[in-house]
Parts: sequence; structure tokens; C-alpha cells
Amino acid sequence: MKYETAGDPISGLLWTRKTREKISDELAEIDIKVGATTVGNILKKLNYSLKCNSKKVSNGGRKLTKEEEKMRDEQFKYIAIMRSEFLKKNLPVMSVDGKKKELIGNFKNPGTRYKKESDLVNDHDFNKYAKGKAFSFGLYDELRYEGFVYVGQSLWDQKARRFVSSETPEFAAESIARYWKDYGIRRYRNCNEILILADAGGSNGYRARMWKFKLYEQLATKFGMHVTVCHYPPGASKWNPVEHKLFSEISKNWKGTPLRTFETVLKYIRTTKTKTGLTVKARLVTKTYESGKSVPKEVFKNIRIRQHEVFPDWNYTISPGV
Repeated sequence: MKYETAGDPISGLLWTRKTREKISDELAEIDIKVGATTVGNILKKLNYSLKCNSKKVSNGGRKLTKEEEKMRDEQFKYIAIMRSEFLKKNLPVMSVDGKKKELIGNFKNPGTRYKKESDLVNDHDFNKYAKGKAFSFGLYDELRYEGFVYVGQSLWDQKARRFVSSETPEFAAESIARYWKDYGIRRYRNCNEILILADAGGSNGYRARMWKFKLYEQLATKFGMHVTVCHYPPGASKWNPVEHKLFSEISKNWKGTPLRTFETVLKYIRTTKTKTGLTVKARLVTKTYESGKSVPKEVFKNIRIRQHEVFPDWNYTISPGV
């Protein structure tokens, strides 16, 4: 079930692609005989639950074709193979993604907590009342069960009436490089390979040239690393472990708490823990990231990138420059 689970990064709700019957059959193969009904009871105790469809998608989502379903399933299998190969060698497997942006100020934060009196917050969440906006990039270490979050700081410019920094592919890639410099080198001594599991879109999407270029420049070349990246298929972000292993726990830890300062954000991220041993580290990034920056084609073509035979757009390895 470990790698067949998806989850909501906010509520912590879990679900799986496998049916009760299939789980029962697979257990029987290892001499554990248990019926589908008992499997259902166990899943319920583990916070899985049956859910009906909910009409909340407003973007005109369409049903996948059989070919798309086949591609999606094959990519999941390929990710499982790559993950297994790296973990067997005790090499780092990092699940990464950007967390939901948070307005910093006296704003309502969904959820409840035990207090004698309610916090009084603004009745409108207007940007002009914010001290800034936190955009975070998280990394979840599947081998060591650790989380690392880099919190970008975007302050509100009253004159320009906009936030001065953005979550960009450059920020995403540099956050991974920061992790390796801050923690990875000490945790994985004499290691020159890393597997990164990322979504197909957003700041770490497979189409973003800046994402690949900065991984090449700041991680592969700077530290002599061979960086293998596998992207989850489009529309499958909830299967990325960082969503339900790290982000959901952070959201549960600060629910009902107004995020009035960046220090508050860092405090609640750092104090996120679980009974199963998850620990989280967080750092503030004050560098300003401008959106819209691009890498010229003549520069990008010089990076050392090898596309895999299986879905080459989604799977590739970036090697250090000479």
C-alpha cells in the first residue's frame, strides 16, 4: 500500500487505486489469508474511506482515453521501478512539490484548535492588508522519512500593488540544491546520484527549461551529481508522496492558527511531527524571484541531459558539466 496511496495535502484524506479484493488476493500470495471485508475494516482504521464523486472541478475536465490511461499506468510502474532501484542502493529518493501559497497577516486559517477565545481576524483576505505571501517548496525523503521546506518570502509592494517575488522554476530547482548543500551531503556521504519525483506541471514541470537548467547548474555541476527526474503523469499530483506525507501534516499542525508572520510559518513547519517519526526542517529564503525568466535555446542545448527510453519527456537524467 505504501506506493499505491494518494492523499489530500490539506485534509489528510487517503485513497488507493487498489480494490479490497485485489489487496486480499495479493496478501494471499504471501500466505496471509484475509477476506475483502476485513481488508475494508483495516483500511478504515488506517484513515482510508469510501468516497463518492464530488462535483467540484470547474475546469471542464474530461475523461481520459484508453491510450492516456495506459500511458499513465505505465509511468506509475516506471516510477516504482526507479524508486526501487535507488532505495536498494540506499540512494536518496526525494518527492518534491510546491505547497499552497499562504497570505501572511491577520487572516483566517481554516480549521479549529483548542482555545479559550477565538482569534479575531480580518473579514476580508485582501492582498493590500498582507505583510507578504509565503510560497513554499517541500522535499520529502522517502528513505529517511524526513521533510524539508524552503519558504520563499514575497513582500507586498504598496506602490506597485503587487507581490515582489514569485514561485518560479528557478526557486524550485534552487531549493533542491539548497537541500543538498544544507543537509543532503551529510546524510548521503560519497553519493553522486539522486532521484527526484515531481509533478508534471507547475514550477517543477517537465516543460520548464529553467527547471532543468538550474538543476544542471546548481545541483548536477556544482556538486557533481547525476540527477534523475521522474514526473508523475498530468493530473496525478495527489499520488506524489510529498502531498500526503508532508504537506497534509503541516496543514494539520497549523490549522486554525492565523499565520501573522513568516516566523509563525517557520515555527509550525518545524514543529510538525507524526507518531510514525516524521520530522521537518524549514528555512526562509529571502532572494527575490522574478517570473517570466527564460533560458535561451543556445544555452539550454549545452546542458548534459539524457532522456530515458520510457516516456522521454517525463523521465530524464541530468549529468554534471565538464
